[in-house]
Amino acid sequence: MPASTVYDTDFYLWTQQQAALLRRGQLQAVDVANLAEEIESMGKSDRRALGSSLANILLHLLKWRYQPERRGTSWKLSIRNARRDVARLVSESPSLKPQLPDLIQDEYTAARENAADETNLPLATFPAECPFTTEQLLDGDYWPD
Repeated sequence: MPASTVYDTDFYLWTQQQAALLRRGQLQAVDVANLAEEIESMGKSDRRALGSSLANILLHLLKWRYQPERRGTSWKLSIRNARRDVARLVSESPSLKPQLPDLIQDEYTAARENAADETNLPLATFPAECPFTTEQLLDGDYWPD
């Protein structure tokens, strides 16, 4: 069965076949188009995971700052775990680090809206622009007052 057909019908089998071909140096038999697409997809997946972790930090730091009477262990753990996830992703893929400011900007609007929904505070309570620096977001000792 041609590699592109296996790709469409049994993805796991396709991945194993492609890995075996690469290990044997049979580059002419590799499904180059689909392999390139999958490699690109892996990078996008890491970038999405980084954005998701940043959104989680943003959401919980906003709630931490604007609803101090509700601060609790679960918010603290969410922030701490998301900071660890960001550190791990950036450590494994350092080329993502320069993208942090843009990702933060991209994720802030949704985090702001979610914070308003979760706290039942007016959206205007939360700044239109992100009030945290990249360094603050990632600093394990930073907790806004």
